[in-house]
This record gives sequence, C-alpha cells and structure tokens, in this order.
Amino acid sequence: MKKLVIIPTYNEKENILSIVDTVLSLKGAFDILVIDDGSPDGTAQIIKDTIPKHPGRLFIEERSGKLGLGTAYIHGFKWALEKQYDYIFEMDADFSHNPNDLERLYAACEVEGADVSIGSRYVKGGATENWPIDRLIYSKGGSAYTRIITGMPVKDPTAGFVCYKNKVLASIDLDKIKFIGYAFQIEMKFASWRLGFKLKEVAITFVDRKIGTSKMSKGIIKEAILGVLNMQWQHITGRFIKNIKRVYVSLFL
Repeated sequence: MKKLVIIPTYNEKENILSIVDTVLSLKGAFDILVIDDGSPDGTAQIIKDTIPKHPGRLFIEERSGKLGLGTAYIHGFKWALEKQYDYIFEMDADFSHNPNDLERLYAACEVEGADVSIGSRYVKGGATENWPIDRLIYSKGGSAYTRIITGMPVKDPTAGFVCYKNKVLASIDLDKIKFIGYAFQIEMKFASWRLGFKLKEVAITFVDRKIGTSKMSKGIIKEAILGVLNMQWQHITGRFIKNIKRVYVSLFL
C-alpha cells in the first residue's frame, strides 16, 4: 500500500528536517510531500537539498505565497490522487502530532475498517499538552458547537492529524472545499461523513509547538464559527432543492 504524508509549511526551518527524518524512518514506509507557501526562512531550500538523500520518498510542491492551510492540503490531495497513493495523511510540521501515531491512524483504516481516521484529543485516552487554558476552552467549545450545529458524530472535528483512504478524496469534489483554516478541517470531515464514509477517532496527545510561531489567528477562529453555520445551511438548502425536484418529477414527468 502506498502511503503519503502531506506536510504544509510556512517558516518551519527549525522543525522540518527533524520531522522528515522521523517520518521517513518509520517502518510503515510513509512518503512525504511538503507543500511550502514561499517560506522566507528557506524551508523549501532545506527540503530541496534533502530530496537527493531520499529518492522517490520525499517531494516538494512550492507555491508563491501564504495561501492558507486548506488550499495547501487540497493541492496535496490532488497530487496524491494523481500519483495513486492508497492512503493520504495530514500532519503538522512542528511535532504537535507524534509521527509514531501515523501507524495507528493507518491501522484504523487498513485493519479496523475506517475510511477516515482522525487523531483525536477529545476521545478517551486523548489529551493536550502545554496549552493555555483559554485555547483549550476555545477548542473544546468549538468542537461542541460543531457537533450541535452539524450533527456530525466527531468529538474533535477541527483535528488536523488525519488519514484518508484514496476513495474518500476521490469521491469529494475538492474544488468545492472553500475554507482555509479550522473550518477546512471541519468541512472535509463533514463532506466525508455526508457521503456515507466511516469516520473513526484515534486517541492522541497533541503537544503545543515548542519551536516556531503558531499560525492561529482571530480570522481563522471566525471562519470556523461562520463556516460551520454555512456548511449546515448549504446542506439543508441542497436537500430541500433535491426534494422539490423529486416531487416535480413524480407529479409532472
């Protein structure tokens, strides 16, 4: 089975070599695709200098500017589908996600039958480390809010440590995924769930970054709040229109 880990980067020179070496050393034979958004600190050049040491396993796609997490992953998903990877993973570059947990996410899909496995902070056994209390409140509150609005049975919908089977990403119209921050993570899980795929949460410990700068912003939080409402509204109105069409066809055609 071909497995690809997509790692978006922006100014991650302190972390990128360590995360690449750790992932590539795992027994599960995970390849890596780095999506770099024009990091001014030279992150992309570090990867390009390292690629010859890992032929056929380490790749980079460079973009011209800071275009957002969501668009980086969509770019990577399309690349992975074109290269016919069987399992596609999302993971941060800063060790907030433990690379060793990649094998557990893979097992949840390959062995336990999930179509999407989610590294979850909020299921039994999950945890966070080094988080300030206000961030934990925002995160847990946002997760509860998402479940209430969407009805999606995922306790950590904003999680960014995820494994998708190829068939899931191939079934989603990726060009219609519009959000770029936390709302992107919710939107992808919501789209997978609405298509009938099986989602499974795997307990992980999320460790706040020790090196580098967080990409969190008020705009990302606002997008998530409004994005959840918009996703559910689009689903409701879309279902209503389908029902109207169905009634019209049965009555007049």
